[in-house]
Formats: sequence, structure tokens, C-alpha cells
Amino acid sequence: MKKITHISTKTILLLGGLVLGLTGCSDDDDSANDAAPIITSQSLKMDLAERKKENAGVFMQAFYWDTEPAGEWYNEVSTRIEDYKASGINRIWLPAPGKGASGGLSMGYDPSDYFDVGEFDQHGTVETRFGSRQELEDLIQKAHANDIEVIADIVIGHNSGGGKQANPFRGGTEVYSLFNESNGNASGKFNRSNEHFHPNDIHDHDDQALFFAETDLCHDQQYVQDWLWGRDDSVAEFYKKTLGFDGWRFDYVKSFDPKWVKAWNAKIGGFSVGENFDGNQQVLKDWVDASGSTAFDFACFYRLDETLDRANDLTALGEADNMLRKLDPANAVTFVANHDTEKDDNPENRISYNNKLLAYSYILTHDGYPTIFYLDYEAFKGQLKTLIQIYTTLAVGDVEILEASKDEYIMKRSGSGDNPGLILYMNIGQQTKQRVVKTNWANKTLVDYTDNSRATPTTDAEGNATLQAPAGGYAIWSVTKE
Repeated sequence: MKKITHISTKTILLLGGLVLGLTGCSDDDDSANDAAPIITSQSLKMDLAERKKENAGVFMQAFYWDTEPAGEWYNEVSTRIEDYKASGINRIWLPAPGKGASGGLSMGYDPSDYFDVGEFDQHGTVETRFGSRQELEDLIQKAHANDIEVIADIVIGHNSGGGKQANPFRGGTEVYSLFNESNGNASGKFNRSNEHFHPNDIHDHDDQALFFAETDLCHDQQYVQDWLWGRDDSVAEFYKKTLGFDGWRFDYVKSFDPKWVKAWNAKIGGFSVGENFDGNQQVLKDWVDASGSTAFDFACFYRLDETLDRANDLTALGEADNMLRKLDPANAVTFVANHDTEKDDNPENRISYNNKLLAYSYILTHDGYPTIFYLDYEAFKGQLKTLIQIYTTLAVGDVEILEASKDEYIMKRSGSGDNPGLILYMNIGQQTKQRVVKTNWANKTLVDYTDNSRATPTTDAEGNATLQAPAGGYAIWSVTKE
């Protein structure tokens, strides 16, 4: 293997090539690589900046469960906006902004007053857990000034925190379905009563899963549609035109028909993504088709969790059509963690800390729209900045899987025009692995843009090169200029 001891960072240039294949077999390499690093994450930022893909960007979930400090979260996120922009984040997702039944402790998933985003004294607090209305608007304005869109979490399947009233459709049983100025809806907008929940004079329940059965909103009621998105002063119009939100993350979409997401988006517009908590890729694809919205790729999440944490076998990553991103990459929002998975005690619903970066190396090189979780970004900032930089520059072209076996997964992007694409090499073995790969590039010097490998292999006239990945890690290879 040819070694190059120094390559000027000013000369690194990405070039294109022809899609080829893979040859050779894996070899364990126990020998230490004593060559000096030829590239660093800081130099990558300079060298890759010129190659940024058109409209490229990464999604950031800018909160976690039980954010602290209470009442200051909008201000906390605001301090990070410039860093997010510099890293390549083009959208941030904020928690549901309306006042919840649990007041200052609410994470927004027990919505009571959609129009109280931190200015009415109810449920024991004026501000929400995240701050005041003014602080929210200031954060949105700062994000926009840095070319970052802001996505609102929308919880429209159920409500909480109303007053008790007898429900004739429940035989007179009292339920918490009265929402007015004196009962959990101090704004006085979108007052609700028992007819707006299930059961009612239209039907006993809709066809979807019930989360809070007694206060499951009935979207078939025209009044509910009008106040959520139909009126000029609806929840959606208030969030978009007054507060400045740019799009929507729809919570627990199994609790209402996908046609309501389509109706909301048709009236209001903006980016949208649905939380369809299902590991079946066809279920996700069917929901995308019915709603006209993107969806979080839970199938991808569970395949990564299974391969990395339980099976300790990467073979399944090479299977056909076992993720939404394989069926419909343009509508797949990939992720490694979110606020729910990180608080889940079930290890089968959470990717372990030790395997987080491997999982991020996967979603930040493949197609789909990748999401970074706030706590992960804080824990692995340097590595994730590099991976985001690679995603926004080199992750171009068709995806071709070259190897998917117990310890190894190798994938290449074909590139486009003068953009050469990349090769991802994941290795979950206990020793360094190396393999002869027939790359896209003939007679070129290659470098691992993650700086996890310091080798600088050269391809032959047919594009063959010996690539490697460290034990329990990954490398992302592409060309340099000699």
C-alpha cells in the first residue's frame, strides 16, 4: 500500500468517476498505523466547503425529554443557532409550544390551550416549560436570520386539562372534555366540549388507534377542522403567520386519519414529517402515500438497533426494501435517537451509546433526510460535525451496497458530475478490517474523511484499492488531488 506522508489541505479536490464493484475478501490487520494524520476535521471543513450540495442540510431535534432549565429552553437553544448553521443544520424541531395540562412541567404532549404559548396564567404557570411567547418568537427570528427553518411539534390526536362535564354519549359519565376560558383554555380560542371528542353524534370512534380515549379529538367534526387548520385564525395559521413556524412534526399519527395531515398541509403548507411509530417499512410507505408527508423512518431505526445492539451482525443492512429510505428515500426522515427512545427503559427501543456514531455514520452517508438528536450532538459534537460535513458534500448519487456480512458493511454513493461520491466502511469486529474494493476512481489517492484511518491508499487503473475500517468503527473514503 502506497503511503503519502503529507497532502496540503489547499489541494484536496473532489473528482468524479464511474460506478464499479467490489473484489477481494476481508483481512484482519493488527498492525499499528504509525503514519502521521494527513487530514483533520478542521481542514475538512475548509476543503469540503466548496462542495456543498445544493439545498443540502440536516434536521436537528432541538430538545430532549424533561429539558432543563425549566422556563429557559428557548433561550438555551437560541445560544446554539450560529453553531447549528455552521454545522450544516437547515431545520430545527421544537417541542409542542402550547400550554399543557401539567403546566410548567409539561413537555407539550398533554395539550390544553393551543394558543397559549407562554402568556396566560393557567395550570399554575404563565410561561411554558420552554419559556415565554416572546422568547419563542425571538428564537424563531434568530433561526430565520441564520437561514434555519423552525418546525413545530403538533399534537392533534388528543387533549388534556379540561373541566369535567357529563357526556351523553357515554351514558352521562363525566369526563374532562370541557375547554373554555375557565377550564384549561384561557385564550378563549378553540373552546371545546364533549361533541368534539369521541364518542359523539357522528360516531363512537374513528378507525385509528386511541391514545387518550376519553379526550380523543374527532377530526370529522367540521368545528375541529376549522379551528385546527381551516380558519384564518386557526391554530396552524397562528403558528405559521403570527409565530413564524415553517413546518410541522405531527405527533403520534396513528391516532387520526392521514387525510387530515394532507388537509392541513394543503391549506397551510410548509415542511412536514409524521411520527408513525412502526417498524414495518410498508406501513410507513402507505402512510406517506396517504398523507402526502414525509415520515420518520422507524424501520431504519429498528434495523440499526437490531444489527448493532442485539444481533451484532450487519447482514440485514444489505437486505432489500427493509427500510422506508429503501422504498422511498425522498420521503424518509432518518434518525438514531429521539426524546422517546432516549427515555425508554426497553433496550430494544434504543440504540446504545457505544453504537451511536456507527448508526450516525450510516444515516449521514445514505439517502434520506437525517436527523440529529440534541443530546447526541452535545455528546459527539466533533464527530457529528464531520459526518454532517461529509453528508452535505459527498453523499451524492445512487446507493450501492458492496458488502453486508456479520462484521462488515460497505456502501458507495456513485457521485454526480464532478462530485465523486463516497464509500462507507463499517466494521463491528474487534480488529481493524481491510478489503480490496473496486471503487469509482482509477489511479487516484484516497483518504478517510472521518480521520478514523490514516491510510492513504491509491487505486489502480481499474479502480481497485485496499480500504480499511477500525475495530468497532467506520471510515468514509473518497478521492484527494495528488
